[in-house]
Amino acid sequence: MRKFAFVPVFLLLLGATGCGYHSLGSATHMPADVHTLAVPVFATRTEAYHTEVVMTEAVIRELTTRTRLRVTPEAHSDADAVLHGTILQEVVAPLTYNSTTQQSSSFLITLVASVTLTGRDGKILYENNNYVFRQQYQSTTDLPSFFQENPAAVQRLSREFARQLVDDVLVGF
Repeated sequence: MRKFAFVPVFLLLLGATGCGYHSLGSATHMPADVHTLAVPVFATRTEAYHTEVVMTEAVIRELTTRTRLRVTPEAHSDADAVLHGTILQEVVAPLTYNSTTQQSSSFLITLVASVTLTGRDGKILYENNNYVFRQQYQSTTDLPSFFQENPAAVQRLSREFARQLVDDVLVGF
């Protein structure tokens, strides 16, 4: 019975130390005067269709769910900070080749983006000019049931990009 005498003390100490989790927004290291964040549609230097909109929407959604900031999709003069993004490169490359159909059966999307968070005073609060993300997807080879998988891969890639960007912005200060 003596070996169990320290259990209540141990549980009390464990409870006092906490579990390591914190409430929403408490890990934010953005300047205290930033309450409104504008995220205009990302610019693009590629020929890919609609990727800039998907990327911007993913970033806005991630910021909205993980911070207490008021996030707006337009660059207003009353925003405390503006997050600008530019898609520098989007490349879709075949990975595997199906010799039966003589078509590529899987692809790799590589996306390179640049992001800058600027305060109202013009000061750069965060910058990364070389975000590189990749997403692999399989192609449908059966023509009657063909489904274009590229947009779904861009959606997944955008969610990963947004998660990483928000992590970097929140702890980058």
